[in-house]
Amino acid sequence: MNTSLAFYQNLGLLLSLLVMGTFVLAGMVKGVIGLGLPTVAMGLLGLAMAPAQAAALLIIPATLTNLWQLAFGGHLRGLLARLWPMLLATATGTGLGSRWLGIDGGPWVGRALGAALLLYALSGLLLPTLRLPPRLETWLGPACGLATGVVTAATGVFVIPAVPYLQALGLRKDELVQALGLSFTVSTLALAAGLYGRGALGSGELGASLLALVPALLGMWLGQALRQRISALLFKRVFFCGLGLLGGHLSING
Repeated sequence: MNTSLAFYQNLGLLLSLLVMGTFVLAGMVKGVIGLGLPTVAMGLLGLAMAPAQAAALLIIPATLTNLWQLAFGGHLRGLLARLWPMLLATATGTGLGSRWLGIDGGPWVGRALGAALLLYALSGLLLPTLRLPPRLETWLGPACGLATGVVTAATGVFVIPAVPYLQALGLRKDELVQALGLSFTVSTLALAAGLYGRGALGSGELGASLLALVPALLGMWLGQALRQRISALLFKRVFFCGLGLLGGHLSING
């Protein structure tokens, strides 16, 4: 606990408050639409700190909330049997990307993060609902997994192209929610391994990430309450518009 408190003391009061507020907001987004916690956290924290530091903070909140998401639904065994080539490729791509690129690879990382956020926002706003023929899954699943892994290693964002791919499989709603949780869990754990291998994830970062779980869970609770009172579709559109503006800003200014 001392190392985690020292981590936030080094950040300073204003930046520590930004971290807590960011995880409340990110948790709220996940509570409403079922995804977006690491994406929002990386985007907002990327404005004020190094992407590697931001990625280290999201490890425990993202892992535990995604494990919770994939634990319910009753489709885990079938999804593992169907998605394991993609998941294995995701872990492989993250490992290779962490070794050769790394989220601490230089000033280009901020712009890459912005580009990933912008691309995800545009796909959410403009990409029509696709349906992937089953015969293409054999090669397209691993290809999407490998690409997702490389993007994860470079930016800390693991939604592109994994989310559009999973949405195109024609899964039922509960299956899709569980599949997203499974994909995000693998990506988060692979990212954690990559950060640890590069010396960016130690006891101080893990302790600070554990403390960030509290505002993330509070945000999820608020988001689930809010979901009963607003249109999830409208909220998702506002989310993607805001994410697009944030991604554009990071793409330009790094």
